[in-house]
Amino acid sequence: MTKYNHSMTNAFTLTGFTDQPELKPLLFLVFTVIYLITMVGNLGLVTLLYMEHRLHTPMYIFLGNLALMDSCCSCTITPKMLENLFSEDRMISLYECMAQFYFLCFAGSTACFLLAAMAYDRYVAICSPLQYHTRMSKKLCIQMTMGAYIAGNLHCLIHLGFLFRLTFCGSHQINHYFCDVLPLCKLSCVDPFINELMIPIFSGSIQIFTITVVVISYLCILYTIFKMKSKRGRGKALSTCGSHFLSVSLFYGSVLFAYVRPHSVQDEDKDIHVDIFYTIVIPFLNPFIYSLRNKEVINVVKRILKNKSHSILKNHHTL
Repeated sequence: MTKYNHSMTNAFTLTGFTDQPELKPLLFLVFTVIYLITMVGNLGLVTLLYMEHRLHTPMYIFLGNLALMDSCCSCTITPKMLENLFSEDRMISLYECMAQFYFLCFAGSTACFLLAAMAYDRYVAICSPLQYHTRMSKKLCIQMTMGAYIAGNLHCLIHLGFLFRLTFCGSHQINHYFCDVLPLCKLSCVDPFINELMIPIFSGSIQIFTITVVVISYLCILYTIFKMKSKRGRGKALSTCGSHFLSVSLFYGSVLFAYVRPHSVQDEDKDIHVDIFYTIVIPFLNPFIYSLRNKEVINVVKRILKNKSHSILKNHHTL
């Protein structure tokens, strides 16, 4: 009963990931550059895919939405993290904390389903190329994309609903650089067992389902590739899937380590380095992974830059 006599907590303090003042200017500079490149890269990719009608195919529709989720993840986490590097109180309100968790969870959950959809798309393209336009129609692509958004949203609302059943009193210090479900559970005055249980049930189910789709798709893809007699065709097929497989490996590896492994609220074993990797580094890397290894995207960028340079030269000669 005594712990309920404390005043209820309506705000939290984010401790961040360093208490060394000498490192903060360097970290601020590094993460600011990463944030700007991430937002320009992902939103630039979304704009490019939207403007170029030749890229309005299922693979690029999924890619554009994945870039949108990476942007959502980055702008949910990084601005507050940068602010707190030089803030004295490093406070975040209860509702701001819940909103931050919701958008991060939404971006991550939706990305899982989009990566699975991209794996299925590559499976159909390589294993059934003659039936691709029939089996992977634009209508089905839109339905799968909307399904990813709806499923991601429902997953987050479930966790958010269970978070609102908790009351917070006593300590208001979150030992993290953003609001996440496990650090919040540690501050609860009531037993967070149900909240902890929901993580492997729902997050684990999403991971198992989407990873199964990815693994089965790639096993079929590899089987088809190794059956190909043409080395050129084999190389082209591997190149087509390489970017997606790399992105999938980085994303699922870090998310599985962060959320699906056994946790205890009493243990302070949260690996912040893993969280930095999947919330900041992966959204930063994805535009490079998908753009630099994709000839169609590179050719579109080259053509746009070429047209722009010709337009500038033409206007210069006119003047």
